[in-house]
Amino acid sequence: MGEGSSVLTVTADDDVRIVTLNRPDQLNGVSEELHRRLAEVWRELAADDAARAVVLTGAGRAFSAGGDFGHLLRHHSDPALRERSIRLDRAIQTEMIRFPLPVVAAVNGPAVGLGCSLALGCDLVLMADDAYLADPHVSVGLVAGDGGVTLWPLLTSLLRAKEYLFTGDRIPAAKAVELGLANRVVPAAELEGEALALAHRLAAQPAQALRATKAALAVVVEQVSRGGMEAALMAEQSTMASPEYLQIVSKLASGARSRASETQEA
Repeated sequence: MGEGSSVLTVTADDDVRIVTLNRPDQLNGVSEELHRRLAEVWRELAADDAARAVVLTGAGRAFSAGGDFGHLLRHHSDPALRERSIRLDRAIQTEMIRFPLPVVAAVNGPAVGLGCSLALGCDLVLMADDAYLADPHVSVGLVAGDGGVTLWPLLTSLLRAKEYLFTGDRIPAAKAVELGLANRVVPAAELEGEALALAHRLAAQPAQALRATKAALAVVVEQVSRGGMEAALMAEQSTMASPEYLQIVSKLASGARSRASETQEA
């Protein structure tokens, strides 16, 4: 089984569905199309009666390096795109919280920005030993509205959440486990197999009991996070239009183009 657009694929391993972010040449950076598919896929999977668990991972050497620079830059001058992106961010967070099946993140490389939020929005997080998490929203002039404010205070201490959201510092896999942001570190070569094995173990659990337990936990998450999520989303939309954001992202995009050009010439 294989379905979905080219930027996000869904394949089957018996009753486990494997969702793969599929822009490996761009380190699975989130384009407008991928952003939309990330908001849609959870309801599609929930309607799959044969599915019992999900693995979320990235193609190539990254889980997701965050937003595609071209897509990010367009937000500054396009109010309709800003509004649309915030609706998608809200949908992604809400759909993942309410999604009835257990989801295992197989973090195979950098998980940055929205990529980090996607990983932490899963029920269990396995990280390759060379992977890392980072949420640099603040560092690029944005509010961490696509999941940082929603998820981090529930997973680690408020002090730690502030430290890493304010600075955008990278969190290596072992440190992520220590902070409560991941369940375990796995050798990179074994990550896919271990994530699938864990997903199949969850798929074999009594379905009604597992789903009801996850649904009850989702109520807790929504009750705690709803106000913060909305405040952060509205603030993120506002900061997308700031001159500081444009200056920082333009500089980062220019640097990325220069590095790509040097690679092609080498």
